[in-house]
Amino acid sequence: MKTTRYSIMKNFGIAIVLFLSFSTLQAQNAKQLLNEVSAKVKGYKNIKIDFKYSLLNTKENIKQDTRGDVTLQGNNYVLNMLGTTRIFDGNKIYTIVPEDEEVTVSTYHKENNKDITPSEMLTFYENGYVAKMDIIQNIKGRKIQFVKLTPINSNAEIKNILLGVDTQTKHIYKLIQTDANGTKYTLTVNSFKTNLPLSKNLFQFSESKYQKDGYYINKLD
Repeated sequence: MKTTRYSIMKNFGIAIVLFLSFSTLQAQNAKQLLNEVSAKVKGYKNIKIDFKYSLLNTKENIKQDTRGDVTLQGNNYVLNMLGTTRIFDGNKIYTIVPEDEEVTVSTYHKENNKDITPSEMLTFYENGYVAKMDIIQNIKGRKIQFVKLTPINSNAEIKNILLGVDTQTKHIYKLIQTDANGTKYTLTVNSFKTNLPLSKNLFQFSESKYQKDGYYINKLD
C-alpha cells in the first residue's frame, strides 16, 4: 500500500511539473507571437480593415450581425458601422448619425473607458492580460493560431478573449470576446490593407460643414 501511494504521489508530482513546464512554454510562445503581431502593426503608416461584427447573447436570445470598416493611423481612427461614422482625432470623438442629422462631440478620457477602442483593437493585448496558446484552425487555406487572453484583474467585465492570428502574415484575423455575463462579441477581418494614400483631412471634423447641412451639433463637454 505504501509503495502504491508513493508511486501515485510521485507520478502526480511529475505530472504537475510537466504541466507547469508546458504552461510556461505556452505563455512564452503566446507572448512571442503577440510581440510579432504588435511589431508588424506598429510598422505600418496606416491600416484599413473591413470586418464582420457579431453579437450573441443566448440568455436574452439576441443575435446581431453587421459589417463595417475602420481606418487607423496612430491613435486616430474613422469607424463606419451601423449607418454611423465615428471620428477620433486624438482628443475628441465625433459620432455622426446621418439618419438623425446629429453629431455628438465628446472628449476621450482613457481612464474612464473600459472598452477596447478601434485605435487599440490591434494592440490592446499588450497589457493587462495573461496569454496562452489555444487551438489552431485551417481557414480557407490559412493557418490561424488562437491565443487565449485572460484579464489579470479578476473583477474585469471581460471573461476572456480569443485572438486568432494568421501565422504567415502575423495579422489578426479574428477576435472573440466573452463577457462575464456570457455575451459573445466576434470580429472577423474580411480585408486588411496597409500604407494607403489617405487624405490629410480624413481624421479632422468640420463643424461648419455639418452645420451648413442642417445637422444638430451636440457637445457633451
